[in-house]
Amino acid sequence: MSRINIYHLYPTHLNLYGDRGNMLALCRRAEWRSIDVNIIPVNPGDDIAFSRCDLLFMGGGQDSDQKMVAEDLKGRSRDMLKAVEENMVIFAVCGSYQLLGRYYITAQGEKIEGLDIMDLYTEKGKGRLIGNAAINCSLWEPPRTLVGFENHGGRTYLGPNLQALGTVLHGHGNNGTDKTEGAVYKNVIGTYLHGSLLPKNPLLTDYLLQKALAYRNQDSSFQELDDSLEEKAHQAALKLAGLQRK
Repeated sequence: MSRINIYHLYPTHLNLYGDRGNMLALCRRAEWRSIDVNIIPVNPGDDIAFSRCDLLFMGGGQDSDQKMVAEDLKGRSRDMLKAVEENMVIFAVCGSYQLLGRYYITAQGEKIEGLDIMDLYTEKGKGRLIGNAAINCSLWEPPRTLVGFENHGGRTYLGPNLQALGTVLHGHGNNGTDKTEGAVYKNVIGTYLHGSLLPKNPLLTDYLLQKALAYRNQDSSFQELDDSLEEKAHQAALKLAGLQRK
């Protein structure tokens, strides 16, 4: 039987806007395919054996939580980067996405040093970027739509060689100006899409699981599932954004 170790980083602190639902989606879609899932919650101060982690999930958090996370991970960033370079999978949402970059400037003007895993930075902006969102995701060819909900005050800017997760069809994205949303580096995906994201986007959920399996040289070929309910949720979110599926 295939097996995936999913590390859930700081589940009590990083769980805004239903992000815990992303963990449920990952576990259920793995279990439906008879993949054994081992969930390891990681709390502040715990040891993190990145060498045993296949998929690291980081949810969204408030500025105070982001500061705590940054400080707690600061001494482990070298091991984390090593695992990333070896193709460990990371899925990071909102505040955690910001922390994967070089730095984040909070609404109070405080500069929080990031983990420097992705070539991006985040600065405070005027007002918040809130609402239903949809993007054309570049993980597939042709691109497929992803839907979610965004609520962030920071504006994130990608470096010249960093790939965006997708192009904004509706909503604000990384900064409200350049039509980019999220970022992808190797098997690391960062995004501002909450809501939670994965239950309404089973294609992305399966993508993460397949990458985690391939990371350990396990069979990543998947049987199809009945995604009729997930598809209804996806279509409903597209309608809220005034879009049709692409």
